[in-house]
This record gives sequence, C-alpha cells and structure tokens, in this order.
Amino acid sequence: MRKTFFFLPVLVLSAGLFSGCANAQKKFSRGLNNSFEIVRVGEVRRSIEQTALNDGPDAGFSSGFVRGLNRTFARTGIGIYEMISAPFPPYGPVATDYLSVKPVYPDNSVPNLFEDSLFATDANIGFSGGDVAPMIPGSRFRIFDGP
Repeated sequence: MRKTFFFLPVLVLSAGLFSGCANAQKKFSRGLNNSFEIVRVGEVRRSIEQTALNDGPDAGFSSGFVRGLNRTFARTGIGIYEMISAPFPPYGPVATDYLSVKPVYPDNSVPNLFEDSLFATDANIGFSGGDVAPMIPGSRFRIFDGP
C-alpha cells in the first residue's frame, strides 16, 4: 500500500511562497485577523455603541446591530480574500474607504496585552497577574491592573 503525504507538499509550497516575502506575510496576517472578525464581533459592538450615542439607544440595538453585522460580514469576506490572494500583488489593504485597516473595538472596551508571564514577567515576587476570564468577550477584570 502506497502512503501519500498530502500535508507535506502543502507545507513546502506555503513555506516557499511566504519565506522572505514581508508584504505577503503582512497581507496574510491582516487577512487572518480580519477573517476572525465573525468570532470577535468588534464591528457589531462598536456599531451598536456609536449608533446608540448618536441616534439613541433604540436605534443602537436595531439599526446599529444591522450595520455592525454588515460590516462584520464585509470584514470577514475581505479577510478570506486577503488570505487566498496573499502571495500575489497588490499587497496593500483593500476597501479602506469603508473599513479601517486595523480591527475596531468599542470605545468603552479597548483591549490591552494579556497580563501573562509572556508579556509581563515579574522576577521579584515570582508570578505575574492575568485576565480572570479571557475566554469571555468583554471580560475586563484583571489582576494587578493599576489605576
């Protein structure tokens, strides 16, 4: 019985396409970041917040939700397009007149780096803080977060 490795040629091809190409790597990572917008729902939260502030709370939960959902689908689609077309030029961001290049967050909840030993080592006391529930969106309670 002949054994075939499907994963190895794909790995070699992707390594060959992305090695040494900073623009392709940026485009692929931007696409990966945008394609996870459907999980992150930052556009929906920001659209609800901004519409509620400008037009009132009733409009925020109705038209703001629909506007955010449209922007989420647009950002996810652009992310998938950028991941597929990463090895090919042009390498600049797409649809910047409609969406910002970086992902958006509501103004009341801008994330920071994780309070983890990877980012904030503390050799004096032997441990560092961390998010209490980082898997829950909107969880802002952090240990050792100063004023």
